[in-house]
Amino acid sequence: MAFFSSSSNTGASAAQKDVEVADPPGDSISSLAFSNQADFLAVGSWDNSVRIYEVGPGGKSQGKAMYQHEGPVLSVCWSQDGSKIFSGGADNAGRMFDIATGQATQIAQHDAPIKAVRWIESPQSGILATGSWDKTVKYWDLRTPTAIASVQLPERCYSMDVQYPLMVVGTAERHIQIYNLTSPTTLFKSMQSPLKLQTRVVSCFKASAQQGFAVGSVEGRAAFQYIEDKDSSNNFSFRCHRVNPNNNAKDVVIFAVNDISFHPVHGTFSTCGGDGTIGFWDKDARIRLKTFDAAPGPISASTFNRDGSIFAYGVSYDWHKGHGGMTPGHPNKVMVHACKDDEVKKRPKK
Repeated sequence: MAFFSSSSNTGASAAQKDVEVADPPGDSISSLAFSNQADFLAVGSWDNSVRIYEVGPGGKSQGKAMYQHEGPVLSVCWSQDGSKIFSGGADNAGRMFDIATGQATQIAQHDAPIKAVRWIESPQSGILATGSWDKTVKYWDLRTPTAIASVQLPERCYSMDVQYPLMVVGTAERHIQIYNLTSPTTLFKSMQSPLKLQTRVVSCFKASAQQGFAVGSVEGRAAFQYIEDKDSSNNFSFRCHRVNPNNNAKDVVIFAVNDISFHPVHGTFSTCGGDGTIGFWDKDARIRLKTFDAAPGPISASTFNRDGSIFAYGVSYDWHKGHGGMTPGHPNKVMVHACKDDEVKKRPKK
């Protein structure tokens, strides 16, 4: 069923207006994150690096710093005050980069690659959560060298997001684990993904009166799930990132939904996919605000800046065809898009 109706912006191309970040990574872009305090962008890559760029007026950027892992970097995030960057990688290590000193130190360790890192800004103190392919989430107080707590997952962590006090973890075999961070080691709710195939991303609602999360999968679908049972009538899923060149149901080509990012002010959201397109959507009015062809190849990651005026996305191979699909000369770009109000503001409900 077509849950989303189209707006006048659908089909517009904006790629030629977007600005490419100078000196991008040399391999696939896995994760993007803006600081909450300034327009500094952290970029994690399969070339083992985390790069930090300052994004200025008109999208012009300047490289400010870089640090290394000993394997591909799979996730990056910032502390709430913008003073530190955290990253997790295939070297099983979580690292912290201090903006003031320019020093990187290891602050977390797992028995398998760390797929997701998220900063938890609680009323008491800040804690780092790391989700791993070793089927655990660990919590780290930066003042102590060992994890202060750990929870067991039913499978490998594929994606994780936090909107305090909500934490949602998506794992292999379509498990979704939900935690209330006021009691971080107690499982609040466990469920199967409403989507039929492998989970690619989970992302918590922002600027919403009702707690919930979005989930995207490899089948070109996304779904919205509300935490409270009383809101379950609002749960729904929809198709996206599918190409139908001949307008024939048998010819549909399906692409993975690689990332879902929520606008920090309006609560609208973006999806980016393996088809090289980006969509802006309003989940409450169920309107597609805008879709544009951003790249000839996959969009692997995305993020909004702190006030939602800038949208950054990574153009790179998303590994949907495994190692054999990584062809020589594949582009690796970080692009910056200036958001207009009609692209990201909510619409009145029909």
